[in-house]
Amino acid sequence: MSTILVDDEKLASDELGFLLREFPDVEITAAASNGLEALKLIEDLEPDLVFMDVQMPGLDGLGAIRKLRELNIPLPYFVMVTAHDEYAVEAFRWEALDYLLKPVEKERLTMAVNRARKAVAEKAKTAAPEPPPLKPPLQRTKLLVKSNHRNFIVDAQEVIYATIEDGLITVVATNLEGHANYRTIEELQSNLDPDTFWRVHRSYLVNIHRIKEVIPWFKSSFQLRMDDKKQTDIPVSRVQTKRLRAFLKL
Repeated sequence: MSTILVDDEKLASDELGFLLREFPDVEITAAASNGLEALKLIEDLEPDLVFMDVQMPGLDGLGAIRKLRELNIPLPYFVMVTAHDEYAVEAFRWEALDYLLKPVEKERLTMAVNRARKAVAEKAKTAAPEPPPLKPPLQRTKLLVKSNHRNFIVDAQEVIYATIEDGLITVVATNLEGHANYRTIEELQSNLDPDTFWRVHRSYLVNIHRIKEVIPWFKSSFQLRMDDKKQTDIPVSRVQTKRLRAFLKL
């Protein structure tokens, strides 16, 4: 189970990480010190499990869960870890898997990990397999990109990557950056050659011929450095990491 630890107290995070070494199927892929860092890591790494403190500066643990729901980011399973018991009711209301009090006892941690194992296994059973993408009969070779109040026609092969934020798709091409008038990344992808454009992350579509470098990131994950002027680093989701390994023989 890929796992992230979130706690503003490094000593507490390190202690929990030490205890979790006793569980060989728990792979700690990253750690964060507040809720805002946790949001970014959860979106990029798509972990199975998150052990998260409740009280943290900036954005607390329960606030982070609420924000993930607002952004429609698929949720991992959360085990809240705190020195305070008064947040338990609210934590379970937000569907936390378990609630541990500090200092964490090994026996109680074992119960939480076992509960997570069952939940992750059950989720894997019920997850419907994705159908293979259908190659459309006609892919667009040109895209309309709006930049500086002008409409430019861009050759699809010149597109390096596209990304979406707050419902707006940004297209980065060889000599141009602007916005496309597609509503979703899925809609844009369906109009491009699937042998060239790869959805490596829910927010990113990349041209596989414009990948400059593959960078090892957190444990078992990667980033792609693209061949644009900024040499943008793009995260590869956990789901797509297996395809990346097969594609590049990593």
